Amino acid sequence: MGDSLSAGFGIDQSHGWVNLLAKRLNSEGYLHRVFNASISGETSRGGLVRLANTLNKNPSIVIIELGANDGLRGLPLDQLRNNLEKMVTLSQKVTKKVLLVGMRLPTNYGPAYIAGFHSIYLDLAKKYQTSLVPFLLEGVATQRSLMQGDNLHPTAEAQPKLLDNVWRHLQPILK
Repeated sequence: MGDSLSAGFGIDQSHGWVNLLAKRLNSEGYLHRVFNASISGETSRGGLVRLANTLNKNPSIVIIELGANDGLRGLPLDQLRNNLEKMVTLSQKVTKKVLLVGMRLPTNYGPAYIAGFHSIYLDLAKKYQTSLVPFLLEGVATQRSLMQGDNLHPTAEAQPKLLDNVWRHLQPILK
């Protein structure tokens, strides 16, 4: 479940990190299939509304990469926390293997909002004992050459790095 960062906004979707994940799983002998339920512009509320349909597929692992659009729109942090918390708990009813993918916001949102936003991912991962990717865009967001012209979405060249950021935390729960 994700937003434009997982839907492959602005690039050929076959080059997106989620598609690269499917290829890596296959090449390393994992039998998992990947269903990408990511939509550009998605908020945590929209993801929560759509989650039941995804969980009906009985996934063995649920990856939740949402919240960036909530933050960029300045939505209330308690709303984001509640939506992500519900997504985690609903997912855990189907599988104990949940990977929460964290985001960070630009500095212009102010230190209190930024700190509160970031802590949501840390707090939920700890409370529900889920795996956590602290920041999907680690090593990418600060590299202008790896970002599209909007400076929000990574280029196709950045996608393998995004996959590596996720893989480090996903691989231990694949076993």
